[in-house]
Amino acid sequence: MALWLVALAAGAAVFNPVADAMQHPLGQLVVFGYSLALVYHGLNGIRHLMWDLRIGLEIKQVYQSGYLVLGLTFLVTAALWLAV
Repeated sequence: MALWLVALAAGAAVFNPVADAMQHPLGQLVVFGYSLALVYHGLNGIRHLMWDLRIGLEIKQVYQSGYLVLGLTFLVTAALWLAV
């Protein structure tokens, strides 16, 4: 993502090859993986904030919230990619 932003600032001569690489199936896979990781990190951060508030600390709730985060990660990422 940083490379994309730098290429955008550098102008069309630099940006076009980077944009082409991101349109390649391997580039799309990398961007998809990045978005998946970003969504997971954000949702798991909310989970940890709940723990800081002493909510959901029983072992059963910990497992439930973990599965919830995993499921929501795939749903939110899919929704983001389908919206594009």
